[in-house]
Amino acid sequence: MKFFLDTANISEIEEAASWGVLAGVTTNPTLYAREGGKLAEFHDHIVRICEIVDGPVSAETVGLKREEIVAEGVELAALHDNVVVKVPTMPEGLAATRELANRGIKVNMTLCFTVPQALLAARSGAAYVSPFIGRFDDISEDGSEHLANVVAALNNYDFGHDVEVIAASVRHPQHVLQAALIGADIATVPMSTLEKCVKHPLTDRGLEAFLADWEKVKNS
Repeated sequence: MKFFLDTANISEIEEAASWGVLAGVTTNPTLYAREGGKLAEFHDHIVRICEIVDGPVSAETVGLKREEIVAEGVELAALHDNVVVKVPTMPEGLAATRELANRGIKVNMTLCFTVPQALLAARSGAAYVSPFIGRFDDISEDGSEHLANVVAALNNYDFGHDVEVIAASVRHPQHVLQAALIGADIATVPMSTLEKCVKHPLTDRGLEAFLADWEKVKNS
């Protein structure tokens, strides 16, 4: 399973890339605004991310009409070869995705919650489908079960193009575990979750024991 970072923070992206584990990034204007960025500079920020990441960078559209989404998508895709256009799952989004796919532009269809939505997204030409896990947890439903259903359903069919499933809204290592066991292609995570995935109490104890033994060796 590949890891995408869900952020607009350049320092986080550079750090994750330095680990050798970063396969892509998902971001949007809201995440960028939280970093203090100005909307007018969002496109420049996307280019900066693409220069760091050797992989897909999903940049979200904000329009709600198909013509607006297509126009934004074309503009975003022209910024860099790594850009993937992120489009919400809705009728206008499906129509826009079909048009963008026809133009050779890759689309990540986001805000996907059900198998029918995922099937429609794939049929419309989306290269990535993003079922959300964490938001099901918010309403006391099993997000991993919904993800498993999407993965199983999409694997049943040949859509005529590659479709990868992104486990989205991943908030803790347990979600990463579930996504990996289910067979999701990608998990998109915040930096805090990626850091938690590296840590374990037994690892910490092992490091402490190693350092203690090493001190004894040096002082012997």
